[in-house]
Amino acid sequence: MRALKGLLFCLCLTSLQAVADWYPVAVQADGQPLNYQPLARAAQAWRICALLPHGKDRYWWGVAWGLDDEAARQGVRLGIYEAGGYENPQTQIAQLQACRAQKADAYVIASINTTDLCPLIAQLQGEGKPVIDLVNRLDCAGISARSQVSFADMMREVLAYIEGSREPGPFSIGWLPGPQGAGWVADGESSLHQALQNQPVTLYHGGYAPVDRASQAQLVRRLLSEHSDVDYLLGNAEAAGFAAQLVQTSGNHYRAQVLATYTTERIIEQIRDGFILAAPTDSPVLQARIAIDLAVRALERQPHPRLVSPLIEMLDQRSLSRFDISRLMPPEGHWMIRRDLPQ
Repeated sequence: MRALKGLLFCLCLTSLQAVADWYPVAVQADGQPLNYQPLARAAQAWRICALLPHGKDRYWWGVAWGLDDEAARQGVRLGIYEAGGYENPQTQIAQLQACRAQKADAYVIASINTTDLCPLIAQLQGEGKPVIDLVNRLDCAGISARSQVSFADMMREVLAYIEGSREPGPFSIGWLPGPQGAGWVADGESSLHQALQNQPVTLYHGGYAPVDRASQAQLVRRLLSEHSDVDYLLGNAEAAGFAAQLVQTSGNHYRAQVLATYTTERIIEQIRDGFILAAPTDSPVLQARIAIDLAVRALERQPHPRLVSPLIEMLDQRSLSRFDISRLMPPEGHWMIRRDLPQ
């Protein structure tokens, strides 16, 4: 039966991904609703360098695929680099330096942290090279445009879901944010503390770590061993995915309901199977596609918004069937794309 469910799920995903065009798509652009329409094609084969923090999970596989597919559609040449993890900021700096040495025309950057790349970005600004801030948030001058969703808003959606589903009275949350220093983590954590003010809640902080399964599993095990009666466990996708499995196999030793702060393919499967209660999605494939279009618009001096954000969608068992999965993950058989910048 489980195999049949998996087959039907895959068929559903395939049908959802068989969409001719990803646009027009409803977004918030500079704070206003907009049906975003990309350019039909770039005026020339611009060379664009894309930097990602890592390629360890399906979230970034989707980002890489969205970048690659939109670059091919618009006829631009794209290099895609990943730094191997949030613990490798020096690698991302070196990758940006290498792209600059190769004279890339524009840069799309999902940064490891908010400030380390700022000196190099200032140099690129002086050279007139567009820089698009993708997903993670850069706190630098000289950013041409941003394609990202606020993780503060994502957190507010998750907490509103918990508030709408929990029983009245005191409750507790175990919190597993992700890597310290990442902009998306800082934004989500700030929103969490703000939203929980004056709430009858006890918050247990599980600690920071890179978002690989081994690191997050260690934090999950420690948090649940110290607070086995926690009501909700809220964490990054790797933490939530492992926690859901641990709770399900514990023989009712843990009672935590698990939610993720963002969605990956594995999180969707666990929501479908009832292991994870809910998670918001920031549509990373769409963010990547829009980032390429913003880079081309900036290169061709065409009007464009400064900030474009796909609409946040909360996913649970009820809403999952209505969600277009092509906003989140690549088609079946696509893995992480890595490519040097073409000459």
